Amino acid sequence: MADRMVAVLSGGLSHEREVSIRSGRRLSAALRSSGVTVEEWDADASLLTRLRDHRPDAVVVALHGGEGENGSVQAILEMLGVPYVGTDSRACRRAWDKPTAKAELARAGLTTPEWVVLPHATFRELGAQPVLDAMVSTLGLPLMLKPDQGGSALGAQVVRDAAELPAAMVGCLAYGDTVLAEQFISGVEVAVTVVDGPDGPTALPAVEIVPETGVYDYTARYTAGLTDFHAPARLDAVAAKAVGELAVAAHRLLGLRDVSRTDAVVAEDGTVYFLEVNVSPGLTETSLLPMAVEAAGQSLGEIYAGLIERAVAR
Repeated sequence: MADRMVAVLSGGLSHEREVSIRSGRRLSAALRSSGVTVEEWDADASLLTRLRDHRPDAVVVALHGGEGENGSVQAILEMLGVPYVGTDSRACRRAWDKPTAKAELARAGLTTPEWVVLPHATFRELGAQPVLDAMVSTLGLPLMLKPDQGGSALGAQVVRDAAELPAAMVGCLAYGDTVLAEQFISGVEVAVTVVDGPDGPTALPAVEIVPETGVYDYTARYTAGLTDFHAPARLDAVAAKAVGELAVAAHRLLGLRDVSRTDAVVAEDGTVYFLEVNVSPGLTETSLLPMAVEAAGQSLGEIYAGLIERAVAR
């Protein structure tokens, strides 16, 4: 690995730029501690020139949101023939669109909260209030509203009272043109990291998420002290096994590669619900993947160094 030059891509122009920079810095430090030669590259207008003129042996995509998770940067790397850690461009696109991912997994028999997807134009053309009334009538309350694409819970809100819906809808549409509304499932919220290895994808210990406000939103995710985490999650053996199997199934069914993180909730009756999947999990000081790695008794640098070797060998 010391003979290789690895570029860690972070930054970019999405709403999650600052989080991505923090992820890139932490990953770069972890790789250097494992003996990897690393350069941190911003995903800006100079990227293609740098890739051609200073071609790295491999790239690790530490971008969050936008082009880092919707397959755009991955498609560029594929066209240039640059090995990279992470899911390929086509599978990124499937996972990036939350309703598409939910529909594929539901067809395969996985359990996910009931949902409806509505573009902004529907509210404008048919009248916001009648559409909101129909949404509540169909899905009930409480509801989880989120943009159909994107990460870091930007624009995501729990609505417990129908009177809160109009304002929540405006907040959600600030981050995208289409709203995904789904039944809010109360229970133990967990995140499960999946890492590919020689014997296939393996789930790391689930991380339990307990936000002070009860909602794991952007502030709760990236402000130290606002959320309590338990790694491994405080689940019985049956539930712990079930969430791991769900995450591996989502990883396989969506065609994900190298590393992913599935968010799920274990309801009071023990049912495990798939919420969404992330192809470029956060690696900041408050992110969930590093907690799972530590709970598994492994190191972030060693895991990603292994994934880099897999990428180069492909």
